[in-house]
Amino acid sequence: MASITKLPSGAYRVQIRRKGRYASETFLRRDDAHRWARQAETRVDQGLAPNKSSVSRLQTFGDLIDLHITDMCEVGKPPRRSKAATLTTLKRDLGKERIGHLDRQKLIDYGKMRADQGAGPVTLGIDIGVIKMIITHAAAVHGLDISPEPVDLARVALKRLGLIGKGTERDRRPRMDELNRLFRCFDDNDRLTLPMTRIVKFAVATAMRLDEICRVEWADLDVDRRMLMIRDRKDPRNKTGNDQRIPLFAATGFDAWALVTAQAKELGHAKGRIFPYNSKSVGTAFRRACVEVSVKDLHFHDLRHEGTSRLFEAGFAIEQVSLVTGHKDWKMLRRYTHIRPEALHRLAASRGPSPLGDLAAE
Repeated sequence: MASITKLPSGAYRVQIRRKGRYASETFLRRDDAHRWARQAETRVDQGLAPNKSSVSRLQTFGDLIDLHITDMCEVGKPPRRSKAATLTTLKRDLGKERIGHLDRQKLIDYGKMRADQGAGPVTLGIDIGVIKMIITHAAAVHGLDISPEPVDLARVALKRLGLIGKGTERDRRPRMDELNRLFRCFDDNDRLTLPMTRIVKFAVATAMRLDEICRVEWADLDVDRRMLMIRDRKDPRNKTGNDQRIPLFAATGFDAWALVTAQAKELGHAKGRIFPYNSKSVGTAFRRACVEVSVKDLHFHDLRHEGTSRLFEAGFAIEQVSLVTGHKDWKMLRRYTHIRPEALHRLAASRGPSPLGDLAAE
C-alpha cells in the first residue's frame, strides 16, 4: 500500500512497499504522487521494478527523443549534424504522439507521408532505424515498458511496399567540357565573390567533401611535406577524432598544392580556414552554375567520385587511394569509383609494351 507524506517544503513524498519491494519518490503535486504510486504498484504486481518518477512523466515520443539527447550529451556523445537533423524531423512529425499509441500502422503511415514528401528509400530507412534506437534506448537504459516490435513490423511493411531499400548508386562523372563550361561561368560572373573555380578544382584534386573543404585550416597544413590534416573526418564507426593526413599533389589533373598557394595569395594571409566560406553558399553557387550552363544531374558530391576515379585511372592501388579518400575498406571505396574504360589505354601505355607484342606481329 502506498503512503504519501507532505514534506515541510510543500512537496509530497510517496513510498510503496509491495511484495517485498520498496520504492520512494518525491513530487511537487499530490496528483502526480498518486499517479506514480498506482503505476508503481501495477508494475510490482507484474513482476517489474517501479519506474523512476522522471520516466513515469514521459508521455510522448518527443519526450523520448529529448531523453535520448540528454543521455547522449551526458556521456559526451551529442548528436552530430546528420543525426540531429533526423531527430528534428522525427520530433516535428511524431513528437506529439503518445508513447503507447505509436503502433505499427502509425509508423507505416509516417513512412508513406515521408515518401510523399520526397524522402528516398535510404532516408526513410534511416528514420525508421532512429525511431527504433530511441525506443530501445528508453527500454534498455530507463526500463520504460515499451517494445520495438512495432517498428520492426513497420520496417518489413515499408520494405515490401518499396519505400525502404538500398539507394541507387550514382555513377555520374563530369566530362571535361562540362567542367570547363562551369569554370567559364564562374570566372565570367562579376557578382560571384566565391573562388568557385578554385574550390571545384580542389574538390577533384583531393576527393574531399564540401564541408571538409570549408572546414580545414591553415594550421592543419604541413608546408614542408605538402600534407593537409582533415580533422574529425566522417566515418560510420568513429567520427570524433578520426583525423587523416592527405597529400596535396597533382595526380588527378589539378594541382592541389598550387591551388592552396593561389588561395593564400588571394586571401593575403594564412590564418583561420583555408577556404573561409559557408558550405551551403558554395553548394548553391555550384547548382546555379550547373543550371545556367545546362550541366544536368551533377551534384557537388559527384566531384568526390570524380577525384577518386581519377586516382585509380592514374594507376594508384586501392590502399593508396584510401589514404586520400579516407575509406576503410574496398566495399565503401567502390561506391565512389567509376573508372572509364578509355583510361585503360593510358595505364597500359604507362606500363610499357605488352610481352605479347611480338606474337601479334607474327
